[in-house]
Amino acid sequence: VNCRVCDLENQAELEEKTRLINQVLELQHTLEDLSARVDAVKEENLKLKSENQVLGQYIENLMSASSVFQTTDTKSKRK
Repeated sequence: VNCRVCDLENQAELEEKTRLINQVLELQHTLEDLSARVDAVKEENLKLKSENQVLGQYIENLMSASSVFQTTDTKSKRK
């Protein structure tokens, strides 16, 4: 009878260990997925920052080339 109880306890312990191992593996995969996502977002962020710098420079160049955005003497426009 004692061996039967021991077998049941060992079986329950083994099932619990298996469940915990599977949970750990699932969490590891989730962490790997999240880490890959973070890397992709960082890369996209750098790309967008670079594009923003190019667009900002382009807008500055357009504004400096346009007479609409040039600084003017406001006194000379008054009557």
